[in-house]
Amino acid sequence: MFNIFKKVLGRTSDAIKEVAPTKKREVLKEDFEEILLEADVTYELIERLLEELPNNINRVQAFNSLVSVFQYKADWKNSDAKPFVEMVIGVNGAGKTTTISKLAYRYQQEGKKVILGAGDTFRAAAIEQLSKWAEKLNIPIVATQQGHDPSAVVYDTIESAKAKDFDNVIIDTAGRLHTQTNLSEELKKMIRVASKAQDGAPHRKMLILDGTQGSSSINQAKVFNEIIGIDGIIITKLDGTAKGGSVLSIADELQMPIFYIGTGENPKDLIRFKANEYINTILDEIFI
Repeated sequence: MFNIFKKVLGRTSDAIKEVAPTKKREVLKEDFEEILLEADVTYELIERLLEELPNNINRVQAFNSLVSVFQYKADWKNSDAKPFVEMVIGVNGAGKTTTISKLAYRYQQEGKKVILGAGDTFRAAAIEQLSKWAEKLNIPIVATQQGHDPSAVVYDTIESAKAKDFDNVIIDTAGRLHTQTNLSEELKKMIRVASKAQDGAPHRKMLILDGTQGSSSINQAKVFNEIIGIDGIIITKLDGTAKGGSVLSIADELQMPIFYIGTGENPKDLIRFKANEYINTILDEIFI
């Protein structure tokens, strides 16, 4: 079977080849350190990962060390609620709107009825872009005009989903910078209104992280988590960066589920994140 992670991590693999052009049965600890640094794993994490490893590292030892990063207890926030309400959060440019279309398409393929809520009323372009995706996928959308109250969109979308027996609600939010206090307060209000419209909603708050930002996106994620509590992560644009190792740092720092990886621009370009496959794809470039 074709390894989709090989395509996604193509640029990361190229970066690894530059520092380790020849695959080996064993690599020196200092060489493994250089490879991980090149792939944008944070230095502090590398030091911890190397601590227990011998001076000559084989593939099994390397795998066991890297996979240990993902062995934390993660709450996947699965729920039988109907409709199941997801709120999608992230800064402008992270690929939020495109990711919403991918999630909607995925649920469609599973035979579920989906409705979108254009809760990013801060930018007219966001409403327009999401509406275009909704039309393309033949999915209903609740939208208003720029500057209108996003919490009203949240309420109306959930109420419409309940009335028409929808399975999934996906709500967009403004691409707020965590320094903008007013937007943070608005986000908290949207969450309060969602819970009034349906008990327990939003059932999942998904943070979109731009893979091209690498480990620098961790601080951004921490702030969002402090403000509203993030339930899971989707990493976009990994195929466009050599910073594929940052996934290790993100998992280690945030200790929360990585649900999906974006692999391109089309609605079908979203894959479930699998730690074993991810690590093996990196190690394929290092070991024979």
